Amino acid sequence: MDLFDFNDNEEKAKPLAERMRASTLDDFVGQRHIVAEGSLLRRAISLDRLGSCIFWGPPGCGKTTLANVIAAQTNAAFIKLNAVSSGVADVKKAVEQARDNLKLYGRRTYLLLDECHRFSKTQSDSLLPAIEKGTILFIGSTTENPYASMTPAIVSRCRVFEFLPLTSQDVKGALDRALHDKRKGLGAYDAEVEDAALVHIAVTANGDLRTAYNALELAVLTTPPQASGKITVTLADAEQSIQRKALSYNEDLYYDILSAFCKSLRGSDANAALYYAMRLIEGGCDPLLVLRRLIAHSAEDVGMADPNALVMAVSALTAFKNMGYPEGLLPLTEAIIYVCEAEKSNSVVCALDAAKADAIANKDDDIPKYLRDNSYGSRDAKRESGKYRYPHSYGGWVDQQYLPDSLKDRVYYKPSDHGYEREVKKTRKNKGME
Repeated sequence: MDLFDFNDNEEKAKPLAERMRASTLDDFVGQRHIVAEGSLLRRAISLDRLGSCIFWGPPGCGKTTLANVIAAQTNAAFIKLNAVSSGVADVKKAVEQARDNLKLYGRRTYLLLDECHRFSKTQSDSLLPAIEKGTILFIGSTTENPYASMTPAIVSRCRVFEFLPLTSQDVKGALDRALHDKRKGLGAYDAEVEDAALVHIAVTANGDLRTAYNALELAVLTTPPQASGKITVTLADAEQSIQRKALSYNEDLYYDILSAFCKSLRGSDANAALYYAMRLIEGGCDPLLVLRRLIAHSAEDVGMADPNALVMAVSALTAFKNMGYPEGLLPLTEAIIYVCEAEKSNSVVCALDAAKADAIANKDDDIPKYLRDNSYGSRDAKRESGKYRYPHSYGGWVDQQYLPDSLKDRVYYKPSDHGYEREVKKTRKNKGME
């Protein structure tokens, strides 16, 4: 066996998801909103002018793949680290290597940092000067919101690109190509996958192409071939490979049942809501989807009439994630009953819509001077800040304008006469707020 045979065997040993990883933008799956022809990101990559950036999105949507595409299409050097396993010493070594590349060869260096939200402040501080000077071109990959989970100093020096979950059509197309690709995919296996099986894997993967590739590969490799040597993957094989059964209803009926569940919550019919929830789950729907809808309706339809409804719904989600199926159905059932039996008010969603409309249409940033941050302001600014009335000095509330002048008479939240909001309304009236 020579060296080339060894490399070929090593390539074959890689998982299908790794072998099918795109190497060009033309092969890249999904994310058309950021890599379409003429887009900013595509132009920057083609011109080799991409600066530091952060790729933020759910697992399996192409963040690392796009970083590898950039590495393949640029003349720059490429260093890859993982924030979980890399320390300050690794960062310093990468920066030193990048500095040498720039000085000796005039070559820039990209640093791809997977799981960048796990980077500590110390690690971030060790990298910051290199990003500022352009010694390192940073590409961070994260599943967490970088604005909340990363050091602001790093985020402010990067352009953030938000990746979306892949559509089931994107995933199905990628699976079909992998099935027929004889060099990198499964084309050498003479395998045929029923369309229903392919659709099931694509839909159940929930936009995660890596999960879909893994399921397809497992289904093909574990399905016994026929006498002719042909492998036929059925829907039952696909269900086992991705560990979730197919929906026992068509797409139209699925949305009808989901709609009936939501309207039953709003209509305070616990019996109907429980039936539709169980119909969804026993039919193959992910229980987490039911829980997410329950959380939304606990705020939209119950809201401030009974704030505990949201607490119950979120607690049910946490409990289900920790307990799993079927025990997790108990807290789910309790939360559904609570949301249905709670008094209803849509004041929260009304307040949201009204405030959002003004934030988009009005955009008045003329904040009252006494509310501004005057920590480092001028003497006049500090004098204005002294006009601020500290509510606790007045028993917890004092009449004071908080909105800009153009919006000072706006009222977004209007408590109803239902449940806890009766108390809110009474309190506001006693304070002279209404």
